[in-house]
Amino acid sequence: HAVTFAAGMACEGLKPFCCIYSTFMQRGYDQVVHDVAIQNLPVRMILDRAGVVGNDGPTHHGCYDLAYMGCIPNLTIMSPSDEIELKNMVMTCAGIDDGPSVLRYPRGVGYGAEKLQKLFGYSLENGEIPTKGTPVEIGKGRIIRRPGGVRALSEDTEPANGSKDGKMGTGSRGLLKEHRVAILTLGTRLSEALVAADEVEELDPDLAVTVADARFMKPLDVDMIRELAENNGILITVEEGSIGGFGDHVLHFLSLDGALDEGDLKFRPMVLPDTYFEAATQYEQYEMAGLNAHHIRGTVMRLTKKVDVPVLVD
Repeated sequence: HAVTFAAGMACEGLKPFCCIYSTFMQRGYDQVVHDVAIQNLPVRMILDRAGVVGNDGPTHHGCYDLAYMGCIPNLTIMSPSDEIELKNMVMTCAGIDDGPSVLRYPRGVGYGAEKLQKLFGYSLENGEIPTKGTPVEIGKGRIIRRPGGVRALSEDTEPANGSKDGKMGTGSRGLLKEHRVAILTLGTRLSEALVAADEVEELDPDLAVTVADARFMKPLDVDMIRELAENNGILITVEEGSIGGFGDHVLHFLSLDGALDEGDLKFRPMVLPDTYFEAATQYEQYEMAGLNAHHIRGTVMRLTKKVDVPVLVD
């Protein structure tokens, strides 16, 4: 009823924001397709509690929205990585008047100004988080970290080895394409990917890790994905959603674009596993899902053959 009501409001020229838990939007799926998407109405679907939700348990986890929304034509789908991006994307949705949009965001609290500056690399005026968001360009992601730990949001890098744009770090890091890794996240796992990237480079001086924030699943930033695929030997996607979501959209594009044809790019999606999570803390659920920083670090080290992988024998 809420989705159809919002569609009616859009027909009359209003700007509806339809705010529903990700898990409960499943009940309005038919209305999303028939009453909103087919008519291409500018309904802004704001999906709270996307991803794991802690002690609310398996009925409330928002695991499936990227998969079930991603296959519907006409939708713009975005997911913020932090509280600044959340404000920006609310403003972005408000400005989309030519079709439906989806904004998924997690349960929890923001990181705070100090962590946003130290980990993400934001340059905040007076060290304070902006009170109002700024619309972002539809379908455009952002590079957050360059090899060597450079935070691309606040610093420029000098030309170095490995890439046509010269932003591959310094010294011997990333000389071989197989030692260059790109981690592409959608949503909340960006912070863990940044921690993992720092840890990987501390462990091995040869490895060069780039971290990017996709921002959008539909439309994908295909130019950024092409750049990551061309300049790196390994591409890992990380999302707080089930199989069939962001990683599958990226893989589908790479396959159709021919990026996998030469065999010089390894691709791995990291998603929520095919199971239900009982009540626990969100951190414990991320541990069960294998989506914390040390899991991302382990995936990088295995793909770069920097660790021995145990083999089961009879």
